[in-house]
Amino acid sequence: MKLKVVYRKVSDYIRYDLKEIVLPSSLPDPPHVVKRRKLTWHERFLVLKEASRLYAASWVRDIGPELRPNDYKKQGDAEPKKQAKEAENEPSVLEDLAVAARGGMETLRPALHRLYMTRASNYKDALTSFIKGYHEGLQQVMQNKAESEAPADEADKSKKTT
Repeated sequence: MKLKVVYRKVSDYIRYDLKEIVLPSSLPDPPHVVKRRKLTWHERFLVLKEASRLYAASWVRDIGPELRPNDYKKQGDAEPKKQAKEAENEPSVLEDLAVAARGGMETLRPALHRLYMTRASNYKDALTSFIKGYHEGLQQVMQNKAESEAPADEADKSKKTT
């Protein structure tokens, strides 16, 4: 009888507890979460097609107009060169970060620092502008209040003197 109980406890431990220790199951979803249905093969194909189109479009943006002449035939020959030169003069923040990210952490750190310093200076300028405008509005309200109280004070003084 004891051997049977020991065997059952060991087998239960291996079957349930050890399996949970070695391969833990994830926590169940909260009750408010609605599970999405599985996609059909056609929907999966459409998702893959759209993702690959977006991926290819991201590469096309990086390549530039020199390697994609078909896109620029409608505009004329001189305009793409001008547009390319204008774009080369000042890269956008996103392009700057992309180039820095490709260079590794050594180049990414100064680019991020420059980005945060720019954002901080913009925030500081906006805050000082807001404070200045707030003070001007407060001064106007105080002047209007003083002007409205001044005639009332003069009327009270004239009543007291008579």
